[in-house]
Parts: sequence; C-alpha cells; structure tokens
Amino acid sequence: MKTLAPNQGALSREALADWYRRNRERSAQIFAFVEPSAYYTRPIALRHPFAFYEGHLPAFSFLTLNERALGEAPLDVRLEKLFERGIDPGTIDAAAKHARTDWPSKDEIEAFGRACDERVYDALANAQIFDDRVRRLVRGQAAFTVLEHEPMHHETLMYIIHRLSREQKTIVPQQHRYTPAPQNEFIDVPAGIATLGARREVIPFAWDNEFDEHQVEVPQFSLQRYPVTNADYLAFVRDGGPLPPFWIERDGEFALLGVFEELPLPLSWPVYASNDQAAAYAAWKGCRLITEAEYHRAAFGTPAGMERAYPWGDETPGARHGNFDFQRFDPEPVDAHPAGASAWGIHDLVGNGWEWTSTPFAPFPGFEAMASYPQYSADFFDGKHKVMKGASPVTARELIRRSFRNWFYADYPYMYAKFRLAC
Repeated sequence: MKTLAPNQGALSREALADWYRRNRERSAQIFAFVEPSAYYTRPIALRHPFAFYEGHLPAFSFLTLNERALGEAPLDVRLEKLFERGIDPGTIDAAAKHARTDWPSKDEIEAFGRACDERVYDALANAQIFDDRVRRLVRGQAAFTVLEHEPMHHETLMYIIHRLSREQKTIVPQQHRYTPAPQNEFIDVPAGIATLGARREVIPFAWDNEFDEHQVEVPQFSLQRYPVTNADYLAFVRDGGPLPPFWIERDGEFALLGVFEELPLPLSWPVYASNDQAAAYAAWKGCRLITEAEYHRAAFGTPAGMERAYPWGDETPGARHGNFDFQRFDPEPVDAHPAGASAWGIHDLVGNGWEWTSTPFAPFPGFEAMASYPQYSADFFDGKHKVMKGASPVTARELIRRSFRNWFYADYPYMYAKFRLAC
C-alpha cells in the first residue's frame, strides 16, 4: 500500500491507520534496544525511565483521541493518569521530585498499551474523527496530534538510549565515513522576505506554535556554508572552551560517544552542543548564532525572490537530501548531501542534527492553544527555551516541513543539535 506523507493532502483512514502502525512498530524496535536490566533506569536524570515512555505513548494516543476527543469511557484511570504526561524540568533537583519506585511491571504496561492500541485503531477505522462541531476534531486535529506525537518521542528515546552503557543496550552496527572537514566559508544572503509559520486553511495539520503564517523582513547577513564541525570546535576546546556533551577526553585526546559505540573523533561531522556552548563558540569567533527568521531566509529563500517548501525545492524529503528518518543513528560528514543544499548553496540545513537559533521560543502573532493538546507549546513560552529548526538523524520524515519548530532549554546538553555561525 502506498504510504502518504501527512502534508500531501487528505489522508484515507487506511493511510492514517498505517501511519499509526508504523509509529507503534518503530516504538517496539526502539524499546527492544533497552536491556531488561535498564527498563526502570533514568540514564538522563531530567527524563523519566523507559517504563514511563512505553506506557505514555499508547496512553497519550488513547486519551487524546478516544477519551477526550470522542468521549469514550476510560480504560484504566490509574494507568492513564500515571502515563499521561512527561516532564521537562530545568534542574536535577526539580527532576528529583518526579522520582518514584512504584512503576507497574513491564507485562502490565505492555498489556495496557495493547488495549489502548486496539481502541485507537478502531477509532481511526470507524469513528467520526473529522467533525467541525467538536473543537478537538476539527480537520482531524486529535488524530494528527496522536500521529505526530509518537515520532517526537522516538527521538527523545534515542537521546536516552544514547546515554546507556553498552551492556544495557542492544548494539546496532553502523558504517561510518571519516573524511577531512571541508572549508567552511561564509555565504552572503541578501536582504529579503522570510515566511514563517503555516496557514491554517492550507496545511492539513500543524502544531499551535506554527500558526499563524507571517512574513519578516530579514536584513542582509552572511552564514557558514556548513555547520560547525568537530574539527572547527576542537580549536575552541584547545583554547579552553567547554567540552561538548558527546565528546570523551582521555589524556588530551578526544573521542565521540556514538549511539552504540565510541568512535575516533570524526572531524567532518557536525559538533553537537548546547545552545549556551554554541553561543560561546560564536562569541569566541567574533560571530553569532543565526535567528529563526534568518534560518528561513537561508533555507527556503531564493535569489529570484520565491520561497521553497524545502531547501532543495519542492521534492518530498528523501535519503539523498539529508540524514534523517532513521537512515542511520549517528551523524555524517556535513558535506555528504549536496542534493539537499539551499538555493544559496548552504548545506545540511535539514538533517544531521537540529539547527540551533538564538531565537527564544515564543508564540507567533495569532497564536491559539490547540484544543487537542493545549499545553503543548504554551507551557514553554518562558524565555528559557531556544528554537531549533531542521531535523536530526532520528527525526521522522513526517515532521519535516518548513513551519515545524522544535525547542529546548539553552543549557540542555543531550539533544542532537548542531549550529553554524552568522555574521
């Protein structure tokens, strides 16, 4: 059966169910990486243990679509409450308040998940999931919320699995490319218009922070052709800069902590860093981080004045355009996908790591909290989270669209996020 991308127009019930099935299959594959001994551990103290996420994903889907949008009866009030929502604490002390020792058994969590899935599949097949009379069902909002929510957590899970010891996870062999880091010259991007956000009447679904579409005048600026590489950042470390979170230092030599193995430092790969570290590097170089509007101008603008759906044009995202959608787990050289370059010749804007910006995560003009998940964005408009754009190696292709926005605390070190300098 042909699988449709979510932004190619109306989807059939069959396509929606297939999307949900693919989500659940990928979740099962990811949880299978975790050895049983690590199921209740918290490799990242700022996040719940794996047990929570295995219950959260089906619970969120059932609560969002079946119970709250369609008005169905609860399955298990206790487990629904337990698995309702994750955490995003700003400090270890705040995270400690969420610690608990009474998680259900894996068998109980899996049985609960199967019960949720059965009801969700039934709703996707038979219920009135598009209904303009019900706010959560307008244009199928609750169903799309469920379908895009799970892939986001696939990425979260990979961040956490990354921090497990080798003995606590199944090792997936990968082939890696070690090449010299390319020359990273600056490209002049002329002043022009950048279109941010999405139009409600055009896009089948977007999260509330993506609305409304608006245009921004962007002055001329210069931007690096490639993201900052490990080779670039190494000079900063040698000069006293902070060690990036995925590097390992031994006797003055450096290695990279890959998802499943320790690697000799790949000099041509993008360096993953926190926003604070990226800003410090930029200051050391006498430059700055790109803004969200500048990212849009660099990624989607053209010399002719038109804007593209993706940096490379209107073609549906595929393997030749960048490192995303679980083609692999670790990065690649920053010049590995010339077919993904923007009209200005700027590379690696989508894939290989999210792109940090200096822009605080905030609502666009016309923002309205979404009915199916009202706290999704609004809880994070605090001035402490920074916008990221693009995609990482483990970002699902369904989330790759021009208006999509990601965000994290500026000092959060665990995500797959790269950056480049602007002047």
